[in-house]
Amino acid sequence: MAPAGAASSVGSEDEEIPDSELIQGCQKGDSRSFEALVTRHRGKVYAMVQNMIKNEADAWDLSQEVFLKVWKALPKFEARAKFSTWLYRITHNVVYDWLRKRKIDSAGELDDGLLDQSNIAAGSRTSPAMEGRPDEMMVNSELGERINVALETLSAEHRETILLREVQGFDYKEIAQVMECSLGTVMSRLFYARKKLQALLSDEKGTV
Repeated sequence: MAPAGAASSVGSEDEEIPDSELIQGCQKGDSRSFEALVTRHRGKVYAMVQNMIKNEADAWDLSQEVFLKVWKALPKFEARAKFSTWLYRITHNVVYDWLRKRKIDSAGELDDGLLDQSNIAAGSRTSPAMEGRPDEMMVNSELGERINVALETLSAEHRETILLREVQGFDYKEIAQVMECSLGTVMSRLFYARKKLQALLSDEKGTV
């Protein structure tokens, strides 16, 4: 995903460099700093996109598109918002442009808790999982599959809200900035989504 000329590998020391320093390097034209940023964030970006569109090949292409847009926009990044918020705003735009072009409209609303954040790698399969409460994670393929099915009944807006909250760990204000909506809208989407997901999972459990 890095532009031509980027280093082929990123040293472990780059993992300790703050995003702010890497961004400064990018703004000076350092492609190695950009590769370090990509390596650090691509797994979560891919997971976010894949959970939104449910297509691994397209998710990989869109993730690449996200970082190409990031590279082009970084010279104008002024750190008025957190880099992660800015990054997911770009991700949001790329995904919704893709959805609009294909006129994809989900009939449902949103969901809750998912993905093990510590085990997300670029190109990896990602499936939501939860244990007990909606925001807890568990390794349970059967439950994870049920949650995946429930996710597909939700609208893009609700799905994105829950992914940003429960998977990416964004607070309400950051979600509102990414999705360009009010705090009240974020709160209502999360409330509705959690209720719907719990109801879906309860119904599914009752049929087993």
